[in-house]
Amino acid sequence: MALPVFTDDISDDEMDRMVDNATTASNFLKAISHEGRLMILCHLVSGEKSVTELEELISARQAAVSQQLSRLRLEGLVVPRREGKTIYYRLADHRPRRMLEVVYDLFCNDDS
Repeated sequence: MALPVFTDDISDDEMDRMVDNATTASNFLKAISHEGRLMILCHLVSGEKSVTELEELISARQAAVSQQLSRLRLEGLVVPRREGKTIYYRLADHRPRRMLEVVYDLFCNDDS
């Protein structure tokens, strides 16, 4: 996929689409810009986890984990499932996984 190019003859509709896409991308990046949210997404790559499991995995209190999950849910990055009193979360789609692969490649891969 090619990056968009601004030209003198860009239509108003194309510019509006670019602004809408920039807003969506900005909100997505804000949602993953917190280390707790990023760690939650990293743990969910391996599969569904309960809130309690996530608390233990990221060494955080339930209130903090729930707050971060709420933001991720608001952005459509995670999906909850209730089973009795337990709430489980999983990645909503391919976007978080693809983003984590890019982050890993940029910041964690020793080949860079």
